[in-house]
Amino acid sequence: MSYHSIFGRAFVAGELRDGVLITIADQQIIDVRDAVHAPSGSYVADGVIVPGFVDVHVHGGAGADFMDGSRDAVAAVTRFHAGEGTTSLAATTLSASREHLHQAVSAIARASRAGATGAQICGVHLEGPYISIARAGAQDVASIRPADIFELSALLAEAPHLRWMMTVAPEIDGVRALIEHFRDRILFSIGHTAADYAGCVAALEWGASHFTHLFNAMTGLDHRRPGAVGAALTSIEATAELIADGVHVHPAVLRMVALTMPHRVALITDAVRACGMPDGKYKLYEHEITVADGAARLNDGTLAGSVLTMRQAVQNMVELAGLPLELVIPLATEVPARILGVADRKGKIAPGYDADLVVLTERFEVSATYLRGAMLSS
Repeated sequence: MSYHSIFGRAFVAGELRDGVLITIADQQIIDVRDAVHAPSGSYVADGVIVPGFVDVHVHGGAGADFMDGSRDAVAAVTRFHAGEGTTSLAATTLSASREHLHQAVSAIARASRAGATGAQICGVHLEGPYISIARAGAQDVASIRPADIFELSALLAEAPHLRWMMTVAPEIDGVRALIEHFRDRILFSIGHTAADYAGCVAALEWGASHFTHLFNAMTGLDHRRPGAVGAALTSIEATAELIADGVHVHPAVLRMVALTMPHRVALITDAVRACGMPDGKYKLYEHEITVADGAARLNDGTLAGSVLTMRQAVQNMVELAGLPLELVIPLATEVPARILGVADRKGKIAPGYDADLVVLTERFEVSATYLRGAMLSS
């Protein structure tokens, strides 16, 4: 067994510590200790060492999308986001035809079994198609349909080894039966919904436990109509996603939510194929989107996913929302790892955990990504 080590300032046990020596062997962290000097042969980090980021909601990047349904597309997306610090993710689909959805899930499943050259696929996130037409956002309205247990069973059979998430609207026909039938196998997320507060609380009672991109494509928070957002904020256990690009959610609201429910917030990218690409026009399933000024939009101005990366999300939570890095890091690591069911091996720098590590510079650039102990080559 070969050993190697990384030395420097690191986020360990909830705090930033100087002089941390992390020893790696067989793709795992085997020791974490304080050290005065870096041993000979150690990699000395130029920046702060943090756990690899975990993204539970990402569609694409580098010109590719998981909905492309090909191995090359999956490889392009996972490798691009690994370069931006994401070491684990849930490959996310959109509302689409039965054929295209099955094709996308099959490609994701095959790629996950073959092993990753980039971020590891730990789950599948079906965003639709059992959602509200009224809150479709950039989703393909023609592909939205009532809940279908048989369709979902067939999709699950393609990748039983992965964690499954599904965004649903509680008010859609058949969704309650779907949640109650699959709640032990799928993490159901409330999103793209016109349901009010009571409807969302009911969905939590049925077995839903998560909210998709909080504030976006759902009923908002009003002092007399608390809506889906109110149901998320007042829940004790439900987790929620935040798109921290400064466009989808105002920085003041990002700060408020992170301080209100820090152990229940997962930063996500909701990134589309245009992420990492120049401004211009791109395809989002059946729609054409335009990317300009850091946002992706349909022709009518509707936001269509994002061009955000996880390292930028962390940066924005610090620089725009004014939060300490120590509070922000778990939102990109520990919380999403728990949502994906991999918190026993990902999301922390600790012995026994996968050696998924990211070195962030003072300017929040990624100077190194370690994927299960191996440094990602540029």
